[in-house]
Amino acid sequence: MAQHVESRELECFLVLAEELHFGRTAERLLVSQSRVSQLLRALERRVGARLVERTSRRVRLTPLGADLYADLAPAYAAVRAAVERTRSAAREVAGVLRVGFQGTVYRHMAAAIALFHRRHPECRVSVVELPLSDPFGAVHRGEVDAVTVLTPVAEDGLTLGATFSQYGRMLAVAADHPFARRSGVDVEDLARVALVPFADPAPAYWRADHAPDRTPQGRPIGHTEPVKTLQEGLTAVASGAGAMLVCRPTADYYRRDDVVYVPVSGMAASALALVWRTAAETAAIRAFQAVVAEALGSARARAGGGALQCGEEEPSAVPAGSVPSLEGMRT
Repeated sequence: MAQHVESRELECFLVLAEELHFGRTAERLLVSQSRVSQLLRALERRVGARLVERTSRRVRLTPLGADLYADLAPAYAAVRAAVERTRSAAREVAGVLRVGFQGTVYRHMAAAIALFHRRHPECRVSVVELPLSDPFGAVHRGEVDAVTVLTPVAEDGLTLGATFSQYGRMLAVAADHPFARRSGVDVEDLARVALVPFADPAPAYWRADHAPDRTPQGRPIGHTEPVKTLQEGLTAVASGAGAMLVCRPTADYYRRDDVVYVPVSGMAASALALVWRTAAETAAIRAFQAVVAEALGSARARAGGGALQCGEEEPSAVPAGSVPSLEGMRT
């Protein structure tokens, strides 16, 4: 049965084979000479043979030691080179950074991407649209490097970066729905509609935030069949099957003749957040996070230092075609 060999023992043997001197080996390894002797003896016990002959005048490899060195040295050099290449890649902001998004890349994120390209021309951001019903799956699976998703985010193994685009909720209803004639509705009014929820595999806590089953006062809220995409949801709304909670930029961007968006009061604002897998963090991700934070900081400063809102004016009912779309990108 093969015995476990400590990497430190192998490293000590390889350095000693190069130096053929215990003192110089100790200096290179930043240990004492007695520690060198200890590591060598441990390795020799594992292999069951002497690897080094040491006299008062010289140090030399035994035939078995010479054979072991010939086999180990190239492999150890390859391991060190691989580690160094990985370290260099981790420090380098280059290649392609895949950023997932839900629905639309809104103007603040589009501005951040443009700034990132100017700062880091060797690294290209590739945007990937994610289904609303699976906000975290792609980043967990490594299909994208980072995602901009609707909060809340309570995922193990993910880092929550910049949070931005705080907004009040809006209710999408069919153009002939009674709520379509209102300038706004209260959160308790949600008990009078059936909300369109998102399907699995979105986490239950996330789905509950975007399609609650009770009002703050405990009144039950009905649900329709769940949907996977925003377009599926808006189609269900337009057909009169139910109503859907969305954010103001979604209302601005996805204008339809058969859907009206009505502001909802009494609900906590939601937001977008930049999120990435903690174990897969790279220099490119850190650089992108820094640029996003800088771009959002500049936008907040232009807005007078307050919370950065998606809507630039007090929300009111948004009938189809009445509001110019936000600048953004879609793929």
